Amino acid sequence: MGGATRLPLTKPMHMAVQQLARFVCALFLFLGLSACFAGESELTLVTDKGEFQFTSEIADNDADRAKGLMYRTELAPDAGMLFDFQEERPVSFWMRNTLIPLDMIFVAADGEVVNVHVNAKPHDPTPIPSAGPVRFVFEIAGGRAAQIGLKAGDKLMHPRVQSKN
Repeated sequence: MGGATRLPLTKPMHMAVQQLARFVCALFLFLGLSACFAGESELTLVTDKGEFQFTSEIADNDADRAKGLMYRTELAPDAGMLFDFQEERPVSFWMRNTLIPLDMIFVAADGEVVNVHVNAKPHDPTPIPSAGPVRFVFEIAGGRAAQIGLKAGDKLMHPRVQSKN
């Protein structure tokens, strides 16, 4: 009674198996990270008119927050940038080097909209403050907030939001 005979791997075969294993690991890592970031790009604003889906870029470090949407010549009606300050605090934005009008949505850590500034003027260096401490600011195309009926007290839903239970 014998078992299966195992043949030794040659050096080229052993190297090929190692390369395949590395490739499979890299593929799983890429797919896992892609799934994480894909979830982060989906954002929903909930108003009396319904739920509105947006694709969001994330700005969660000083360099990305400083650049924001500067120098952009267009922004799709279902796109925006979510600024995450990692903690609630009063914040202020301006439109220097921003080429398109934007609506700025100031949002608490639990996703409640604190205030909305509509149609911020391109190139305007005047500070635009939050009405209180916020963790997030979501910038969308100017006029879009009015189209969806967004106002203070509405909700922003995103994986980074820690909703109250």
